[in-house]
Amino acid sequence: MSNELTPTHKADVSESEWEAIEELRRRRERSREGGGKDRIESQHEKGKMTAYERIEYLLDPGTFREIAPFSEHRCTEFGMDDKQFPGDAVVTGYGEIHGRKTFVFAHDFTVLGGSVGEVVADKICRVMDQAVDAGVPVIGLNDSGGARIQEGVDSLGGFARIFKRNTDASGVIPQISCIMGPCAGGATYSPALTDFTFMVDQTSHMMITGPDVIETVTGEQISMAELGGATAHTNKSGVAHMGYRTETDALDGIRRLLSYLPQNNMEDPPTLDPWDDPDRTCDRLTEIVPTDAKKPYDMNDAIGEIVDEGSFFEVHDRFARSIVVGFARLDGQAVGVVANQPRAMAGTIDIDASAKAARFVRFCDSYNLPIITLVDTPGFLPGTDQEHNGIIRHGAKLIYAYAEATVPLLTVITRKAYGGAYIVMGSKELGADRTYAWPTAELAVLGPKGAVNILYRKELAAADDTDTKREALIEEYREEFANPYKPAERGYIDNVIEPQVTRRRLIDDLDLLNTKRGETHPKDHGNIPL
Repeated sequence: MSNELTPTHKADVSESEWEAIEELRRRRERSREGGGKDRIESQHEKGKMTAYERIEYLLDPGTFREIAPFSEHRCTEFGMDDKQFPGDAVVTGYGEIHGRKTFVFAHDFTVLGGSVGEVVADKICRVMDQAVDAGVPVIGLNDSGGARIQEGVDSLGGFARIFKRNTDASGVIPQISCIMGPCAGGATYSPALTDFTFMVDQTSHMMITGPDVIETVTGEQISMAELGGATAHTNKSGVAHMGYRTETDALDGIRRLLSYLPQNNMEDPPTLDPWDDPDRTCDRLTEIVPTDAKKPYDMNDAIGEIVDEGSFFEVHDRFARSIVVGFARLDGQAVGVVANQPRAMAGTIDIDASAKAARFVRFCDSYNLPIITLVDTPGFLPGTDQEHNGIIRHGAKLIYAYAEATVPLLTVITRKAYGGAYIVMGSKELGADRTYAWPTAELAVLGPKGAVNILYRKELAAADDTDTKREALIEEYREEFANPYKPAERGYIDNVIEPQVTRRRLIDDLDLLNTKRGETHPKDHGNIPL
């Protein structure tokens, strides 16, 4: 820690200097005590670390430099003048992760429940401003009861200032939030504005209104965990990108995530020394991906075979499972991966999948991460619920994200790409730099069965044996239209490649496209929470 003092021997300094050093030491020790030993013990009994313990675990050893450890609130109402704590209810500063600088703030729940007042907001805004100025990520470790009621509008104004900085920093520096306790009311919107939100099972909760308010207003009874726990937000709402069993697991996850990201939008992502042969053939792909378009498989297995061994880091893995997003490496270079998941809803694209993929594409484009898209989808999910809830509007987000992206875009169609889903999944017409298809891939406006039912409706109605006739027409349609060669003839596909060479092709293309330049007039953008 940065709180070690020098000199350490009284004989080395004058009496007055030593007294000043002793006073500084006492104040620092008092600051680290937070709300007192009893509250620290209570925090530990809940399976939670203190703010300092979290920071020390997250950052490289000995690198933390604290900012404003002696700030205290200025509220004198409601007996608050007797509740003064050095540093108030948040610990702020900077340090290193993997040897690279990052700013961090951690709410201290032992001090006034980690509530946010004017001074707490000032400290958070200060580190966010300095992070933007320095061009390095900022990480928020949230464990707060929310707005400090005693400070009234000053507290609300503090939240608004934080939100403004979240928005201004979006797309400029990576912002990561980890919910490690309560996060309620307006406080939830700061994590929602950041790029990635992590949660901890059992101990973290996010909600606009609590169970008591919901029961009063609607009569519905629900527990804290059911309403706003990690499972609720990673599986159902999609508010959280990752859920972990323990706090240390979550902090390890943050460290891993940062290993793929640049410090800011003007840098390239960090490249590691390669450990996997760039010329390795992906022989297992023919075993992983069935040629029968109706048979499911796990796209994660295919991704793992293509990218550098052990490098795939999936995010948002529990939400909108019909699409997969995450980070990986190809010959040591960091990339973003977007892929349909045939194991979930046959890989169809629904409202949640559209928004999930669109925001991930925009994040990668903000931070100079090439995007690898693996396509295997029969189309958008049909249904009145999807239509009435805006699948058109949400699907347009994915189109916009790909069309706006200026980073290298490499697309591989593994099995099927039908209709509008072909277009939105990184097609050449939306700006893909390379589009490949495997020999067994099917590209068409509709799948063979649907197309035959429309095109040959009269013939099928007049046939003596409708099923036999339909199967013959389906096979004829598949051979004539639902294959990669017609699109390749027209230039929609750059090449038809064998699955085994996919890795080599992508690495070669990345090597070429590393010098790709964006539009003549590049358009910067943030990472709006879609």
